[in-house]
Amino acid sequence: MLMRTLALSTVAALAALPALAQEDGTERTLAIFAHPDDELFVAPALARAAREGEEFTLVYATSGDQGPGVSDMERGEELAKRREGEALCAAEALGIKTVRFLRLGDGTLGVNAHHPASSANALTKELKSMLENEQFETVVSWGPDGGYGHADHRMVSALITQLVQAMDEDRPTLIYPGIRKGSLPPVPEMQIWAETDPELLDLVPTYDAEDLQAANAAAQCHETQFDAETRAGMMTLFDQSIWQGSVHFRRALKD
Repeated sequence: MLMRTLALSTVAALAALPALAQEDGTERTLAIFAHPDDELFVAPALARAAREGEEFTLVYATSGDQGPGVSDMERGEELAKRREGEALCAAEALGIKTVRFLRLGDGTLGVNAHHPASSANALTKELKSMLENEQFETVVSWGPDGGYGHADHRMVSALITQLVQAMDEDRPTLIYPGIRKGSLPPVPEMQIWAETDPELLDLVPTYDAEDLQAANAAAQCHETQFDAETRAGMMTLFDQSIWQGSVHFRRALKD
């Protein structure tokens, strides 16, 4: 449904592209991110696709054990458990039933990535197994910018791209979300976020008030990461500036 929604929202040439589907007609999407709360960047699009029947597998490479956010929690296992709970809460709000935590170390994905014992190597093996053993029509992940340059975000993007581009058959469509150049809100903390030429962001699934409400509910789950005022206004801010009724994506690879 995400790719179907994307196709309906783009030019006729994109709408005519063939889409794979399960035998029962259900389309399946793998959404792979680095940390709980990363899903908020595309939340309305996930909510709409899930509402329309798409089957999602939402995967977090790390559980955010080094990111206490606005909480006073110590870094470590208890924080990871709390953030996993927040991620499950957000997934339920978005209508996503399948959530997996790979529990690799927060902040470690780019460390000695070429070593056999690295977190990056462990993540590569996990993702390779998913792609080989489960049929996904679409994969959603961070683009090469990682949103605002976070090393874990960038590494997740690099590794899933590496795997998908190596597939020679039944390759899923890999898409990256992006922020249209000139649409960043006037919030100092967001000025480090990467922007993309709007002409490249040609996949623009729309969402409605119900989907934005689901995104708002998902944001409310991440209590360790954002104070109450931020949680209450974040999705509305994105809706009025970055999204404006559509979450923007681009294809990572040539079809």
